[in-house]
Amino acid sequence: MIRRVWPLVAAAVALGIDAYVLAGVLPSIAGSLGATVAMIGLGVTAFTAAYAVAGPLLSGRLTRGSTARAMLIALGVFNLGNLATTVAPGIEVFLASRAVAGAGAGILTAVATATAAAMVAGHERGRAMAMVTFGLSTGTVAGVPVGMLIGQGAGWRWTMTLVVLIGVVSMAALALRARTLPRLDAASGEPVFKVLRAGRTSAGVVAAFLLGVASLELYTYLLPMAEDRGLGAWGFALVWAWGIGGVAGSALIGRPLDRYGPKPLLVAMPALLALSFAAAWLSASPGVWLAAAAVWGAAGWASVPTLQQALTADRPAQAMPIIAFQMAAMYLGSAAGAALGGTLLTAGTGPADVAAWALVPAVLALALTGWIAVRTAGRRSPRPVTAPACETVR
Repeated sequence: MIRRVWPLVAAAVALGIDAYVLAGVLPSIAGSLGATVAMIGLGVTAFTAAYAVAGPLLSGRLTRGSTARAMLIALGVFNLGNLATTVAPGIEVFLASRAVAGAGAGILTAVATATAAAMVAGHERGRAMAMVTFGLSTGTVAGVPVGMLIGQGAGWRWTMTLVVLIGVVSMAALALRARTLPRLDAASGEPVFKVLRAGRTSAGVVAAFLLGVASLELYTYLLPMAEDRGLGAWGFALVWAWGIGGVAGSALIGRPLDRYGPKPLLVAMPALLALSFAAAWLSASPGVWLAAAAVWGAAGWASVPTLQQALTADRPAQAMPIIAFQMAAMYLGSAAGAALGGTLLTAGTGPADVAAWALVPAVLALALTGWIAVRTAGRRSPRPVTAPACETVR
């Protein structure tokens, strides 16, 4: 049954690419639209803000009629926003289009992850949710280098054209599998913020924010950090070590989640993340940095489905709003981390010492996930959930 999740993975790849694809072509976009790089950078802020708002507030409402229709609408909005970015004549349309794309992405991430968990038996939920994270991580890792290669050769608009094409293919794949998508229990009528009243959920959302601050803050400044340690020639290898680690971590975490449950991994993943930061801060060895980057990428991405499983395994009916808040917090954390890193550098902090500052949110996240582990039942496998009836698109 796990093979049925692949159309959702394809959609997640498109989301992951779009989140970072413009990072390597910001100067060319600025020159094309007659704006500054800083103004173009606000497109990332617009995308992240819309993602954080739309996911928790709109995903449940859209799924009340049909899960398949909700996902197709969200992916359609995402594709429309990216198409508008591709043809944007000026900065105003560019920023508005990034917000539209972010709204579609926020809704789709929450619905796709909850749907993946509902499509499989209880003993496969960890792998199903990890597969969606695998799609996000793969897209994120590929986004920057692919965007730069296409942008340098054909222009940034062709970079966005690629994202639109991937989104359209994903939409077609979902439409073909629409009849296999289960109905999600999202029509209870309860306020979406009610899920945050549970202490475990609130702690998980805060932990997701802190992990986003720590992990993606450092990724933003990986190259200047390496140069500050005399490892500038290793920059490209370090980026790929982080990326390969992230893809491997999200791909491999599913089976341990299903076999042992999230409890031990809630402590192990943030702990490994903190250790990788400490290693990068204390060492200038290329081998240590390559290993640290790989562990950092693996632990950072593997923590996403680990938290999802811990927070939703015993509450499948509330999986979608919980995941929506978790992913919104992670993306907000990445934006806050990038801003924090820039502030530290402006204040005179050495780039390599940013890793030491990243230890603070990483350790705080570890404390929260440790508390969640204590509050999580100690079963080896998540409690099976009854697979809901399949639906057709109305």
